[in-house]
Amino acid sequence: QVQLVESGGGLVQAGDSLRLSCAASGRTFSPYHMGWFRQALGKEREFVAAINWSATRTSYADSVKGRFTLSRDNAKNTVYLQMNTLKPEDTAVYYCAVRGASSSLKRDPGDYDYWGQGTQVTVSS
Repeated sequence: QVQLVESGGGLVQAGDSLRLSCAASGRTFSPYHMGWFRQALGKEREFVAAINWSATRTSYADSVKGRFTLSRDNAKNTVYLQMNTLKPEDTAVYYCAVRGASSSLKRDPGDYDYWGQGTQVTVSS
């Protein structure tokens, strides 16, 4: 089993920044890809960003491209999502998820094997 714990969420104003962290523990398998998803109230879970094991490839949703940046520290089994210039429409519960390495970064939640419990991000206008 793999346990994922997100942290770093909170309440901020539009234009502010936040950094989310996702720490993996347990029977972590390597290499693995990690993705971030978010779910706003009343909406489906949507892809935000993904990163491969070596951090040589990243993928971002168009809505966050240029504002959000992924990085990872494999020694700590931790991935970071730096979120800048936050907007009210970024308000959601943010989840990290992992899957085994594949030839491409996946954007479908169904392609991920383990999930964290989520962290709330609220952006006020």
